[in-house]
Amino acid sequence: MLNQKDFFKDLKVIELASVLAGPAVGMFFAELGANVIKVENKNGGDVTRSWKNPNESIEDDKSAYYHAVNWNKQVLYLDFKNENDHAELFNQLSDADVLITNFKSGDDIKFNLKATDLIAKFPSLIIGEIAGYSDSAKVAYDAVLQAETGFMSLNGTPASGPLKMPIAMIDILAAHQLKEGILLGLINRAKTNCGSVIKVNLFDAAVASLANQASNWLNNEYESPQMGSLHPNIAPYGETFQTKDDKLILLAVGSDKQFHALCKILDLQGLNIDERFSSNAARVMNRSVMNNLISDKFKSELSSYWMNLFNQHNIPAGLVNSIADVFNLNAAKKKIIYQSENNGRESARVETIAFKINDGN
Repeated sequence: MLNQKDFFKDLKVIELASVLAGPAVGMFFAELGANVIKVENKNGGDVTRSWKNPNESIEDDKSAYYHAVNWNKQVLYLDFKNENDHAELFNQLSDADVLITNFKSGDDIKFNLKATDLIAKFPSLIIGEIAGYSDSAKVAYDAVLQAETGFMSLNGTPASGPLKMPIAMIDILAAHQLKEGILLGLINRAKTNCGSVIKVNLFDAAVASLANQASNWLNNEYESPQMGSLHPNIAPYGETFQTKDDKLILLAVGSDKQFHALCKILDLQGLNIDERFSSNAARVMNRSVMNNLISDKFKSELSSYWMNLFNQHNIPAGLVNSIADVFNLNAAKKKIIYQSENNGRESARVETIAFKINDGN
């Protein structure tokens, strides 16, 4: 069996990136065994070191946010305006495989770190660049991008109005796209021995990730209203129902077969032959009436009773867990790694590598 933590053990990655998207790419390679050197400025380092919640110690030089994307990296503090520090960066790049950057517009020129110049000097280097926009020097922050690219307009309810998601979703999406680009660059270099420059910007990454919501508009000029957790094309999908023990269960029924099975379990067999609910299109049109009928049944039994039945009959459903619930689950506990810090404090993180590599043996 291939040990995925050694997969990139011969790879050297230099990370000139801060906050979330670029560092997330760096940690992807760190988790797979690469030697990742994170370069931080000498004036406080990565800004996220100070992004602390009220429960964190002010004495600690790293926040929980920082730990989320900076595990298993070496940190090198440099000032690019200092001649010796700039020379040290070039020394590190001389045998590096990958460089990750997220410079503000013009900073690559100011620091003499333009990608075209670096490729000329280090022809086998793969450079991954993250920018905010393809055609603007505007400062990019995830919340702003969620607003500008339609994500907020899709999230929320008529009562709440548009809402941003409580994680930096656009940063994460852009990071995944840059990872893919860098992996393609590594494949290309193995064939040609040539480096490459991969460019990703947050705006385009967000728009490309609108997926079916974009397709709804592009094909039919249909713009989904704010529906909370509901799905514009499927029902009951995203609906939540309260149980006897005041838990919430979310349904994600995606086919007529699943709906028929659901009706049987709920002892509502007449529902699946009712013309208002006999097809997915009809259920989407009449979801409010359907949900009221289903809701009363859920309240008659405990959440564990319903979940056992749903799991037995392959009906897509899940308890609405809090973050505390998630990390109290035994399965989730196995995914936590404790990183010992020099100050003796242990900091928890969650593995961001969700796949397993099997060499076929």
